[in-house]
Amino acid sequence: MHDVRMDAVPMTSPFLVAPQRTGHCRMNSPAAPSTPLNALARIRPDVRAMHAYGVQPSTGMLKMDAMENPFRLPAHLQAALGQRLGALALNRYPGDRVLDLKAALAKYADMPEGYGIVLGNGSDELITLLALACAQPGTGQRATMLAPMPGFVMYPLSAQLQGLDFVGVPLTPDFELDEPAMLAAIARHQPAITYIAYPNNPTATLWDEGAVQRIIDAAGAQGGIVVMDEAYQPFASRTFIDRMRAEPARNAHVLLMRTLSKFGLAGVRLGYLIGPAALVAEIDKVRPPYNVSVLNGEAALFALEHADVFAAQAAELVAQRTVLVNALRQMPGIEKCWDSEANMVLVRVADSARAYEGMKARKVLVKNVSTMHPLLANCLRLTVGTAEDNAQMLAALQASL
Repeated sequence: MHDVRMDAVPMTSPFLVAPQRTGHCRMNSPAAPSTPLNALARIRPDVRAMHAYGVQPSTGMLKMDAMENPFRLPAHLQAALGQRLGALALNRYPGDRVLDLKAALAKYADMPEGYGIVLGNGSDELITLLALACAQPGTGQRATMLAPMPGFVMYPLSAQLQGLDFVGVPLTPDFELDEPAMLAAIARHQPAITYIAYPNNPTATLWDEGAVQRIIDAAGAQGGIVVMDEAYQPFASRTFIDRMRAEPARNAHVLLMRTLSKFGLAGVRLGYLIGPAALVAEIDKVRPPYNVSVLNGEAALFALEHADVFAAQAAELVAQRTVLVNALRQMPGIEKCWDSEANMVLVRVADSARAYEGMKARKVLVKNVSTMHPLLANCLRLTVGTAEDNAQMLAALQASL
């Protein structure tokens, strides 16, 4: 039998066995008892203090709380998609088909020349990757992330989990950008990442393009990255990619993030980030391998081949949004209904908790955002749905005020 050199065996090798002791040592002395509390102590205190992301139970409810597209695929497209997905080689990892998906998304977004694209398991993963790429562990310095608030909850959460400081700059009381405050915060904190949701969630506002560009200029002047979050672009009257295309040098530090969730594929979980190729390539380095499944990728490709169907759905929702906003502004008990450039509408009522619970009792789920930020006191966020869905939601809201 050959001797095994200990220095030649990796420490993770299954062949590495601890030498046995002889003599008076007990070979099978019991280990210290293990308890869940001992193991829990290894979890970060801030994580232990958190709550996991919760999804409201919705069985038997009209779901108007998550800005989902209410339309399903037509029956003939359902059958075609099912046949296509059924033929996939699910025993294989995702391969070159991901490149086809990137090309299709680049064409759909009319991506500028010299830009690159990285895919994520929803935009949530892309937000995590951006924080991971910009964090500065072991340097003695902490990177900063900055965003107007109230805004998307994943921005501060990703900063916390990846070790960045987060600076939230309050919007005005009417949910407009406070440009002087944003410029001052950028000068003071020099953020590595500045997020601008365009339109914003949960306020559904599409901010002044000139103010947005000046904020982008300020962030770029101190070497920061700006991420334009266009999750709700299908329902908005403009997109910032036009400015990126018109002035590429001025916006060379800008990344554009979108998701197919609001396009109509919330269940597929696919986000994409586009920007100057050199910058996108750095973000791609921290992406987990095979993060977009074979099924998700093929479903997204199928949808892009039928983009006209989803565009028609978005147009219908924009039309229904106008009807919904007009009805809300005429409803007694609605203190304020803001303009919307997304598939949601923000309203303020006298008692949002009472209205929310009343609507829930009437089998309609909406989002009570009043605890998210002081500026959102007594505010509800309503998803724009079909004419029938909106009518049912309005009736439940009116009865609950």
